[in-house]
Amino acid sequence: MTGRFAGKTAIVTGASRGIGLAVAERLVADGARVVITARKQEALDEAVARLGGPETALAVAGKADDAEHQADTVRQAIDTFGSVDFLVNNTGINPAYGPLVDLDLAVARKIVEVNCVAAVSWVQHAYRSWMREHGGAIVNVSSLSSVRTAPNIGFYGATKAMLNSLTELLAVELGPGIRVNGVAPAVVKTKFATALYEGREEEAARAYPLKRLGETEDIGGAVAFLLSPDAAWMTGQTVVIDGGVSLTAGE
Repeated sequence: MTGRFAGKTAIVTGASRGIGLAVAERLVADGARVVITARKQEALDEAVARLGGPETALAVAGKADDAEHQADTVRQAIDTFGSVDFLVNNTGINPAYGPLVDLDLAVARKIVEVNCVAAVSWVQHAYRSWMREHGGAIVNVSSLSSVRTAPNIGFYGATKAMLNSLTELLAVELGPGIRVNGVAPAVVKTKFATALYEGREEEAARAYPLKRLGETEDIGGAVAFLLSPDAAWMTGQTVVIDGGVSLTAGE
C-alpha cells in the first residue's frame, strides 16, 4: 500500500489465521517480509500462499512458548530475510471459561506461560539476535479485558493486564533504539472469539457506538501504525481498539 516497510522483516506469532494473519497481510502490503508462526504447518503453508509466497513470507511451525522454537524462528528470519526489525507478539490462549473460584490452576499457569512469559522470551531472542545492535519495534497484542472487567474470562484478562505492564517495562528498558507498544482489541470476529458473538452478532454489536464488532483488518492497520515511523514518539502505550464499547456501561 505504501512501501514504508520495504527492506524490513517482521516476526508475527500466531499468524496462520485471525488477527495475526491480518497483521502479516498489512505488513506485506506495506512492503515488509514476514515470518509467521503457529502450531500447524498446513495452516501456515496456506497463509504463506495468501501472503504472496516464499519471496515475502516464511512459516515456522511450533509452540509459541517453546524456547527452541523461538530461537529457531529468529534464526530463520535472519538467515532468510536478513533481519528482525519488528516483532508482533500475537499468540494468546484462553482455555478456561468461568469464575476464578473454579479455575484449574494448572490451566492458569499455562495461560500465564503462553500469554506473558512467552512474550518476554520472544523479545529476548529478537533483542539478542538483532534488535540490540540494530533497533526495532515491538507490538504486543493484548485485550480490552486487560482494562475492563470481563466476567468468565477474568484470568485471561488478568494475563493481558500483565502483558500491558510488560509492554511498559520493556519500553523503558529498551528505549531509545527499540519501541514497544500494544493494542487492546474488544471483540474481533475471529475463530478465537466465536463464543462471544456467534449467533447473536447484531445483539453483541448493539453496545458498541460504532454498531459493529471488530474486523481483523482493524487491528492489522493499528499494529502497522505502531510499527511505523508515524508512531516514532510512542512507546509503552497499549492502544484500546474497541469501537467505543469501553465508553458504554455495558451489561
